[in-house]
Amino acid sequence: MRARKLFIGRNIRRIREETELTQAGFAKQLGISTSYLNQIENNQRHVTAPVLLALAENFSVDIASLSENDSDRLLADMVEAIADPHFKGQQPSAQDLKLVTQNTPSVARAFLAMHQALRRAGEQLAELDDTLERSGGLNEPTPYEEVRDFFHYIDNYVHELDIAAEQLALDLQGSTRNRVRTLADHLERHHRVRVAMGGAATAPGTIRRFDPVSRVLSVNPRTEPSTHAFQLAHQIGLLEHADTISAIIENAQFRTLDAAAVCRIGLANYFAGSTLLPYGPFLSAAGELRHDLQLLADRFGASIEQVAHRLSTLQRPGNKGIPFFFARVDQAGNITKRHSATKLQFARFGSACPLWNVHNAFAASTGVLRQLAETPDGVRYLCLATAISKPSGGFRDPVQRYALAFGCEIRHAGALVYADDLDLASDQAFEPIGISCRICERTDCHQRAVPPLKRKLTVDPNSRDTIPYSFD
Repeated sequence: MRARKLFIGRNIRRIREETELTQAGFAKQLGISTSYLNQIENNQRHVTAPVLLALAENFSVDIASLSENDSDRLLADMVEAIADPHFKGQQPSAQDLKLVTQNTPSVARAFLAMHQALRRAGEQLAELDDTLERSGGLNEPTPYEEVRDFFHYIDNYVHELDIAAEQLALDLQGSTRNRVRTLADHLERHHRVRVAMGGAATAPGTIRRFDPVSRVLSVNPRTEPSTHAFQLAHQIGLLEHADTISAIIENAQFRTLDAAAVCRIGLANYFAGSTLLPYGPFLSAAGELRHDLQLLADRFGASIEQVAHRLSTLQRPGNKGIPFFFARVDQAGNITKRHSATKLQFARFGSACPLWNVHNAFAASTGVLRQLAETPDGVRYLCLATAISKPSGGFRDPVQRYALAFGCEIRHAGALVYADDLDLASDQAFEPIGISCRICERTDCHQRAVPPLKRKLTVDPNSRDTIPYSFD
């Protein structure tokens, strides 16, 4: 297989600007001509192996950090947005979109922000949502959408908090007490916060309550020990790293105060997950146990969801794990959590592909479902899915049910125990899946829900197939 050419001009330009070198000076250090460097920075020429080695040698650049994940993510979002019927007339080509995302990512993000505002305004007007209209929020993204996109574009990895969490985990490692008790002792010793099982957190649906006046942190005794530990670590993150979290939020430049508040919770959650599953030990264990979710959960006293989510965040420069995608889906098909360090990007609008095995997880009693899948761009994946439930109390109390989706590109499948008996060499073993029907170009999908937005339909009244229309 021919290696894919690497166009990373924006990253090369960023490195040069950080070193405060002119193109001539930078090119001299790399051993290339100034004109060649200019072509590289403008993505007119790809980067060769000798140039990459020169970058690593002369500027201590981690070659693995020069990935195209951000451009891939932006490109997937742009392709979906440009398929919207609002954009009639001449459509930019795939190559044009790729040039925009590679050379001017800020323009691409601005376009996506405008498209989101346009969709929200149209949907809200169509539904006559008077409440939102009176609030003046028609043209503003929701706080959760803002925060979701923030984590999406930083690869769901927050270096400052990850390092701090790993240090805390190391500091607490010598304790002979169980992890919940160790974290509770740390809160009491360093912050004069007393942890109570029950108290203000006994009602169904309540997980944690912190009273800053009495300095009592109450956790629901009916939840799992892994949840107790997570909530205690969350509180430590808020107390010990408030300045770091505030600085990250300030740099994110959110449009609303609500988004900043949501992000604060998200960053504290990130710290908690990174404390319970510290980067170095967890990455090492993942390789040793071949990414067996249950064995990792048992070793670290965590939930399957915590483990799968953490595996998708192991993107530390110079020490990256396997790039995984992760999503949590409810029974209606809504994606309530999502992240992808792979080329597979989840639909921003509408439902996920019905052929994806995550939808079957609710019907499976136990275990992990496996699927070999291929997306329309020809990339192949090992897709895993499992159902989880989160009971909150007694017999009459509600139970949250979700399905977790988790996987990687097939080239990494050998590192996962789940691939051992699968026929990865057989073309017939791979099922065709897409991102969303509205942007999927497949003409022969028997589960298509809606036609693709950019295709002209043909409806023949004298003929009826599984799908009642065809398109060019």
